[in-house]
Amino acid sequence: MLASYAARYRANLENSVIPFWLQHSLDREYGGQFTCLDRDGSIYDTKKYMWLQGRAVWTFSRLYNEFDHRQEFLDAATLICQFMRRYGRDPQGRVYFSLTREGEPYFYQRKPYAAVFYMLGLLEYARATGDQGCFDEAVEVFWQIDRWIRNPVLLDRPTLVGSPPVSSLANVMVLASMAIELARVSDDPRYIQVIRDAMDGVLRHYDPQRRILVEYVALDGRDLRAWPEGRLFSPGHSIEVAWFLLHMLEFVPDEDRRRLAFDVLEGSLEYGWDHEYGGLYYCMDTAGKPTLQLESTMKLWWPHTEAIYALVLAYTLTGEERWLRWLEQVDDYAFRTFVDPVHGEWFGYCDRRGDLALTSKGGNYKGFFHVPRALLFSVQRIESASLAENRP
Repeated sequence: MLASYAARYRANLENSVIPFWLQHSLDREYGGQFTCLDRDGSIYDTKKYMWLQGRAVWTFSRLYNEFDHRQEFLDAATLICQFMRRYGRDPQGRVYFSLTREGEPYFYQRKPYAAVFYMLGLLEYARATGDQGCFDEAVEVFWQIDRWIRNPVLLDRPTLVGSPPVSSLANVMVLASMAIELARVSDDPRYIQVIRDAMDGVLRHYDPQRRILVEYVALDGRDLRAWPEGRLFSPGHSIEVAWFLLHMLEFVPDEDRRRLAFDVLEGSLEYGWDHEYGGLYYCMDTAGKPTLQLESTMKLWWPHTEAIYALVLAYTLTGEERWLRWLEQVDDYAFRTFVDPVHGEWFGYCDRRGDLALTSKGGNYKGFFHVPRALLFSVQRIESASLAENRP
């Protein structure tokens, strides 16, 4: 039943998404990758954004490792990885947010997320090449990120009197994503414990009334709903964490958490879907109040890619028709709204009605990651499920 989706996703990945980035993004003069690409692939900003460099290393390496053993994938990963390692970290080991085209530091963000994708890129590249130095650095950066999240002062983010200690869903998500990848290639039991902690963290963010995950909760139990951040819901994040949770359950089986993952997926789709114009909102206020994010009603590419893979995963795991119905709805909206049949790749930013807001295919937040990851994972999941069904 899912074969037509697998064919659609494989064709879009092979014939549209990958060629766009291979043709337009690689900087063969200075190394690294351009991500600020307009509709036709022309460059409108030559800066190199580190978290997108890491994401591209991961994506090209994963394609090489698991999709098609093409040398051009490994060559692209090598070009970006070498630039990233040469220029990406400061003397304290922190990862810059952006560099000039030539590799000079441009901006430093006091958050761990550039380092997260630096680490994931190194780890997947080590799988592709057997480079022990990349693997060791990935492990080192992982534990550094763990310390940064536990103690933001290490990233020059002081603890202020009026700011309560909070759990960020993004932090739960990135620790889980890294630990899952490490647990696949290492028998160090500490990674399983990080996964267990992340599973507990997911539960902390659960809103049972709406069956969603909210972005911020206070670690000391206080009610944050007087503030916009305490009422913030991002459908894309909530859906992404739902499928992360299903991946975590491969290492730590738990039937209650399995039910929670499906509950969050369904609740996030129902609550986050725009029933007037279609598509998933970027973010919402759970009390129906204005958000601080001015782009909250826009339709962005990545929540829809996360939903596509999450629904493929849910349907192949359960066979329940509700997931197939949602997949039909999300897939139709995404391919109608974001896919560019002329120049390839996906647009990233549309207004609430689904009309194009920006012609860019990439920027400082959109790169070679969410679209190819969702397409690749969906193809792999559908094809592996089909093989399992046909196995005697």
